[in-house]
Amino acid sequence: MSTPTVDPKAKAAETKKRFLDVWQKLEEELVDLMKKHSMPEDATEWYRKNLNYNTPWGKLNRGISVVDTYEILQGRTLTDEEFFKASVLGWCVELLQAFFLVSDDMMDASITRRGQPCWYRVPHVGNIAINDSFMLEAAIYHLLKVHFRQEKCYAYLLELFLETTFKTEIGQLIDLITAPEEEVDLSKFSLKKHQLIVIYKTAYYSFYLPVALGMRYAGINSDSAYATALSILIPIGEYFQIQDDYLDCFGTPEQIGKIGTDILDNKCSWNINIALQKANEKQRKILDENYGKKDSACEARVKEVFNELQIEPLYKEYEQKTYETLNKLIDAVPEDVASTVSSSPASTPPRSTCMYTSLTIVNFQNAQYEPMMEPFPLTIPNLGNDKDTIGLKREVFRSFLNKIYKRQK
Repeated sequence: MSTPTVDPKAKAAETKKRFLDVWQKLEEELVDLMKKHSMPEDATEWYRKNLNYNTPWGKLNRGISVVDTYEILQGRTLTDEEFFKASVLGWCVELLQAFFLVSDDMMDASITRRGQPCWYRVPHVGNIAINDSFMLEAAIYHLLKVHFRQEKCYAYLLELFLETTFKTEIGQLIDLITAPEEEVDLSKFSLKKHQLIVIYKTAYYSFYLPVALGMRYAGINSDSAYATALSILIPIGEYFQIQDDYLDCFGTPEQIGKIGTDILDNKCSWNINIALQKANEKQRKILDENYGKKDSACEARVKEVFNELQIEPLYKEYEQKTYETLNKLIDAVPEDVASTVSSSPASTPPRSTCMYTSLTIVNFQNAQYEPMMEPFPLTIPNLGNDKDTIGLKREVFRSFLNKIYKRQK
């Protein structure tokens, strides 16, 4: 008897609905915490509005990816309890995203977010949003304490969130000092800077964190498994952001659902960095005089140079080569749990296995680089859970890659 075919779109819609149902419970749990501390009603309601306004309205891809990863690793439909706990981890990722976005919008003086005014621009909020962002972050650690303190993976979950937060803040710092909107200096730009911003500001928390959380909760503990995950997910994250840069410039508003502003906003994007490497003296002068200016005519001149330099076909070449390279990396992932290396000190991978080679397959001068990456938190042997109870699966990575390959928005 054949297994009934599952409609992927219907399953994704059902997963999202169940995931949102979990949020309702967690929001009440967090608001009740304020009540337990005997906070005034206006403060309690402010916190509720902060949580609800900033957390559950995005695409939720990061949070749901925790659930998807855990289910793929289990190889079966999750129980209600498993789905709930995986969703708690997912919502912690979404709270981290909310914390980043509320503060980032203030730093960038942004106007809207997700089709509504940025939180700090809501009447009566203003600079209170700074403290509100802190409270969104603090909610993560309360939920982890309540729901995972008795789990063996608790220390690793804490470490993953703390390490990822720090890495993302490093990326934000590099972005802020490299490409301030009020001071355009293209000499500060480089593919190296672009890669550091992409990896630290986006790839760690958007790609590595959700999968690593699912792996820890599922019982994958070997350091080699996390080194493998990092070596694939960070390149996927870099590909995703380069794709985003490309779409911002070459996608239509109807296609991507927004008007691209990277050129106007002086963004250190892939497009401008490739252009800077290829431009002749005349083209470089046009870029210097027009990039980052809040003027549509200046933007048009920059795009004209991009077209002269064949940025669009170069991106398509990059995308295809990257897709092929990533599939080879995924195909090489061992899936037999018995073959997974123990994470005892004697079997910790040598430092050389932690190298990540950029997938920016563009053979211009200085276009290739190899930063050292931290692939763990390393497993702590004296916690007694340094062996894997389940094996890594290629589908975890393939599902991520297939969602973004040749995406249009």
